Amino acid sequence: MVPLSPIDWGIFLVYLIAVIFLGVWFAKDQHSNQDFFLGGRKMSWLPIGLSIFASLFSSNSFVGLPTQAAIGNYHIYFAIISIPFIVVPVIGWIFVPLYHRLGVSSAYEYLDFRFNRPIRLFGSLLFMIYTFAWMGNLLYAVSHIIEPLLGLGPEDISTTAWLLVGIGAFATFYTALGGFKAVIWTDIFQAFALGGGMIIIFWLALGRIEGGWSEMINLGLLYNKFEMFDLTFDMSGVDNVYSSLSIGLFAFFSWYAVTLTAVQRYVSMPTIRDAQRALIVNGIMSGVVCLIFFLVGSTLFAFYHQGLPAGTIAGDGFPNVHENQLLPNFVLTELAQVGLLGLLLSGLFAAAMSSIDSGINALTATVVIDWMSNRHLNVSFSRVLCGLFGAGGILSAVLILYLQSEVYKLIISLSGTFLGLLLGIFLLGIFSKRANPSGVFIGLVAGSLALGLAWTKVGGQWYGAFTCIPTVIIGWVSSYFFAPPEQHKIQGLVFGSMNFGKPPNRS
Repeated sequence: MVPLSPIDWGIFLVYLIAVIFLGVWFAKDQHSNQDFFLGGRKMSWLPIGLSIFASLFSSNSFVGLPTQAAIGNYHIYFAIISIPFIVVPVIGWIFVPLYHRLGVSSAYEYLDFRFNRPIRLFGSLLFMIYTFAWMGNLLYAVSHIIEPLLGLGPEDISTTAWLLVGIGAFATFYTALGGFKAVIWTDIFQAFALGGGMIIIFWLALGRIEGGWSEMINLGLLYNKFEMFDLTFDMSGVDNVYSSLSIGLFAFFSWYAVTLTAVQRYVSMPTIRDAQRALIVNGIMSGVVCLIFFLVGSTLFAFYHQGLPAGTIAGDGFPNVHENQLLPNFVLTELAQVGLLGLLLSGLFAAAMSSIDSGINALTATVVIDWMSNRHLNVSFSRVLCGLFGAGGILSAVLILYLQSEVYKLIISLSGTFLGLLLGIFLLGIFSKRANPSGVFIGLVAGSLALGLAWTKVGGQWYGAFTCIPTVIIGWVSSYFFAPPEQHKIQGLVFGSMNFGKPPNRS
């Protein structure tokens, strides 16, 4: 184990000071909740595009994606490339114009316009439950790198827990101070830390393989590590095209379409065109940077399996460490250079904190906007709420730490469970003129029951399909047993309405 040098700690300290500076700098711009939650709706498309990417792909990607490539194959990457080729075009064509033309501050205002306030509150509650678990998992992912980096073992779990508390508290502090703008600019730090850090690791790791790139490719092909088009239909695992599509359509698509974390960013920009440009930037980053993550995983596999005798089973060459510590263990034992560990630690903290700050700000926004129905509350009140939600996210991370759950697959399962139901409500509202509150309620019950019946029979990557599809189908059919909504009240709220219009007068 190579200890961190004074230079490494110096690099890390400079990063922390820069983050605090951003929080203090943007605190002076927080004059209203429109500033605190949306940056005054004056944000630029390039930083927002980077922020969207950084919010979804963060510490869980740092830990999980290289591991997926090293111990598995590229089917998760097949799910990820659905973002630039499927998710971004549909979100930019349908959802972004809808949110912008309605002038919403929260995605769940649409549910109030289209259905009623109880469904709006239920939708925001689904988002809040998911976000607490999402924040906890992303913060917990940090423990897999902190432990080997600081020489902590299973017996030091309480020390790891206190480190997670410290990271979460730090993120909560600058988020409460600087609001949405601080969140966005620290996200940009994280995007460059993720991409730049992985490029450095990839380059250095290739140099440790005899034969370099060619040998990495040859070993990957030999052990079938680049497989991403397996047409075997199997709902129990992720290693086939259908499971990958399920992740893309019901986990990634749901996140982009109906989470306030994403919608905040769309409506923080002055025009629809700006939001669409930001989505394109995000799509490019997702496809390129995540490919680098997977190539790092392939390089790890090749490094640990080079020179092994014929007939060696894939995985036999790996060191005896937890699978989520494969990358940090390699960096510590093979690439431990002065300065690199400091960059790694800074990038890790940036990844964790950008996820936490996005969740905290979005949770506070949904309480103020959806539950309190008052956007003119004092900013200091929103800052107090930020502190409370930050504490909740930290508690979630500590609980997951003691449960020792697998990170990336758990997040996919959570996305399907809660966001699948939420996406079902939005799809009913946007694509069915007949859908009504009673039908939506019955559909939600059907989606929940379907998941309950399938819970132990299918993998987590299918949870979204089992919640969303029954919600939409049963909700649509059930709506015909109740009075249809009055046509003038759904004008501008259903696909096909001219320009999606402005929300109807609900007085």
